[in-house]
Parts: sequence; structure tokens; C-alpha cells
Amino acid sequence: MILAGDIGATKTNLALFEVKKGKLKNVFQHQFKSKKYEKFDDILALFEEQIPNIKINAVCIGVAGAIIEQKCKTTNLPWDIDAEVLKKRFKTSKVRLLNDLETTAYGMLYLKDEEFLELNSNARKTEGNIAVIAAGTGLGEAILHFDGNHFTPIGTEGGHSDFAPLTAQQDELLFWLRKRFPGHVSYERVVSGMGIYTIYEFLLESGFAKEPNEMKNLSLDADKSAMISQCAMQLKDPLCLETLRLFSEIYAAEAGNLALKYMALGGVYIGGGIAPKILPFIKSEYFLNAFVSKGRFEELLRRVPLKVSLNQETALLGAVKFAYNKLL
Repeated sequence: MILAGDIGATKTNLALFEVKKGKLKNVFQHQFKSKKYEKFDDILALFEEQIPNIKINAVCIGVAGAIIEQKCKTTNLPWDIDAEVLKKRFKTSKVRLLNDLETTAYGMLYLKDEEFLELNSNARKTEGNIAVIAAGTGLGEAILHFDGNHFTPIGTEGGHSDFAPLTAQQDELLFWLRKRFPGHVSYERVVSGMGIYTIYEFLLESGFAKEPNEMKNLSLDADKSAMISQCAMQLKDPLCLETLRLFSEIYAAEAGNLALKYMALGGVYIGGGIAPKILPFIKSEYFLNAFVSKGRFEELLRRVPLKVSLNQETALLGAVKFAYNKLL
């Protein structure tokens, strides 16, 4: 049996897979709201109650945070996770913690063609590294390094690198953000769920347009970014439309940065929960233009595949495939 997991700041997915005749069968799966629990052990205890007396042979868990010596202090949760503790708990040496974008990246290798949406009509299929970027609660980035025969997932904390504006409007945004985050302004501050609302606040304060009533009347615990998307896509509210346009423009630019940093000629894959929910903006011409606008390397990027993953369980798939291929 394999225990696979995907730990994010918003939700945690755990699943038990049986290996039978070389195939993986999902035996039991459950999703938890991460912020309801003080520690990961609380979730594990609840999950184990549903699978009593099951011998687990291997564990692979993708975690939203930096993995250092098989330990992780989650970035947006107060959790500490240690592979050695998990080995003792499940009485197996076959335990691996990966960054959640490592598991997402690895899972991309097993998706079907119909589970992707190609954004670049001029893309050419080329062997090489693949870059993966995923905006959700935070911003994750990873590499699939290609050695000529196989892909190896490599996690990064690239989402916390410095935000670099590309336009006069983005210059103003950065100046505004420095007042709010004087120590450091990262891409995650703008390319994430919280980033959508941050951009909205910037545009509202700068007088771009009036605030819609739907946003004025939101309760304190409501998902503000989700309402912005709803107002943009259903009500065509000018302020919310511009919020998602600017968000998408910056998202695409950072995806282009990854392509150059990793020489990702094999493609740039977009994961995470946000892109599938705002596809009209991701499919837009300005998204592709922001991706390729890299001066002397524009021609190169115009040939790079740029795909959106439509499978919301890619990270979980990557975790179980990694355990099966690398641990068993």
C-alpha cells in the first residue's frame, strides 16, 4: 500500500493506493481543510481511523514549503513535518517528502493530452527541461530536469524571488507594494490567491474604477479573490476585469522567466487551482505576449509549449507515481 499526500495551505489531500499486478488502484481518499488543524498529525490520525489495520509500505507527500534534510516547516501553515517521524509512525523506511511543486511536476508527466490546454499555437515539441509554475494559495515553481532519457523533479522556492515590473502600471504597483511589504516584494505577493486581492486593492486605491457592490457587501470571512473572479467573469465589472488582466500579465511574465532560467524547451506547464478558473484570461493574447516578451529571446519563447493542466489532482498523482517508481 502507498500513502500519497498533497499538503497545501488551503487543503490537504491524502489517498491510499493499492499496487496490484503493476497497477495503482485508489482505495481511499479524503480532503481536509488545512487551516482547521493545528498540526499534520491531527489529519493523519483522522485519516488512519478510516483505514484501520492497513499496512502502509511507502509514503510520499508533497508539501507546500521548502524541504531541507527531509524536514519541512510549511510556508503558510504552522506545521512541522519530519520524514523520520513518519517512518516510525508507519514502520517503513520508504518515506519521502517532496516540495508540492515537485509532486505537481512529476504528475504532469502522467497526464493525458486532453488534460492539458495548449496556449501557444506555434509551439514545437522539443526534448528538454520542463518548467512548472502554479499559482494557488501561494506561488510554486519547479523543474523537470531532462537528462536525455528521464525526467527528475527539482523543487525550488522561486515564487519568493523578487517581483520585477515590466510596464509603467507595474512600476506603480511595485512602488505601492513596497509600502505594504517594505522588506521584500516577491512574485508570490501578486501571483497567488492573496495576490489577486492585493492587485484589486492597488487598482481601487489608485482610482482605476469604482468598487462593485458585490465586493463592498462581502462578509469578513468571504473569499475576496473568488468574488473578484466572479465579478469579472460574470458581471464584467471594470475594476475586477482589470485586476485579472494585470494578474494574468504578471503570471505570464514570470512563466517566461522560468522558461529562460531553466532553458525549458520541453515546455512550461501551468498548474495550481487559479488558472483553470480564469481560463478566458489565461487564453488571452496578452497572456501569451507577456510570456514571450523577452527581448532577444522572444523568438525562442514563441516556440516553447505553454500548457495549462486541467487536472486538479496532479500533485497527488505525482506523489503516488514517485512512490511507486522510486521507493518500492
